Amino acid sequence: VQLQASGGGLVQAGGSLRLSCASSGRTFGSYAMAWFRQAPGKEREFVAAINANGDKTAYANSVDGRITSSRDSAKNTVYLQMNSLKPEDTAVYYCAVGPLMVPWPSDYDYWGQGTLVTVSS
Repeated sequence: VQLQASGGGLVQAGGSLRLSCASSGRTFGSYAMAWFRQAPGKEREFVAAINANGDKTAYANSVDGRITSSRDSAKNTVYLQMNSLKPEDTAVYYCAVGPLMVPWPSDYDYWGQGTLVTVSS
């Protein structure tokens, strides 16, 4: 089972990026998928989650209104559309799969390798 995150890069403040996380080796149609991020020297924090059906989402207060999560179950892929990016959004972004749509990293079973997002001021 592998989760492959991609789409990170360098963007100016106010810009946009779309992250993708594709799973291989197993389908996760009945699982929640989430995004976390970790900035240098900080703990991993919850960003967004989407339920198995794709009809419910949850976002951290710090990104609510700027970030949208979606999923394409046919492609086993989850997306994170990030708009109006701020320098404080700079971090390595990780996707994760778990049974429930919760904000705690310990409740997720599979993790991607992370993709770096750098927002310049």
